Amino acid sequence: MSTRICILDYGMGNLRSVEKALEHIGATATIASDAETIRAADGLILPGVGAFPKAMAEIRARGLDELIEERRVGGTPILGICLGLQLLFDSTTELGGAEGLGLLPGEVTELDAPGLKIPHIGWSPVRWERDSRLTEGIDSETPFYLVHSFAPRPEHEELLGTAAYGSRFACAAERDNVFGVQFHPEKSSAAGLRLLSNFAGICASVPA
Repeated sequence: MSTRICILDYGMGNLRSVEKALEHIGATATIASDAETIRAADGLILPGVGAFPKAMAEIRARGLDELIEERRVGGTPILGICLGLQLLFDSTTELGGAEGLGLLPGEVTELDAPGLKIPHIGWSPVRWERDSRLTEGIDSETPFYLVHSFAPRPEHEELLGTAAYGSRFACAAERDNVFGVQFHPEKSSAAGLRLLSNFAGICASVPA
């Protein structure tokens, strides 16, 4: 049976493109927000585009924050993508600030890129700062596609990848069974599909 990955639907994010990418690598992808589907999945993906405070309000309104925490404690792999990465952290300064899911320590702040256009849109080489099952088989400095104005500031232990725009910023993080990437793997060609395939492999390796 193929790995069952639930893409969490809280009303914000390009869910269909993530679903298609997962289907392409042979995973069974479901877009859902109900507890039954979320609890039955082998892994969770938290996507997202838009503003952090509104996203957290939508997540809490649907009770997804509690379900995400329940699955995290149970050892289920979780992958945040784009805004989904930022939501894994403690808080943001965006639009006056908001609390996040708190699965990764640190704050999300605006990109430090004086004189450059914000948002940062386009392909940037990503440097892996340490080894990870998530990035296996993907060379350091491989370009990935990004669209963002903010970036997290993880603790050193959780920092997985960085890219440069003005200054160097964190674009991938990992702690135990929680992973996050600022870039869009579903829009990042073969390297992005490899990363999603690696995540599916991590999900498949967790005992049911």
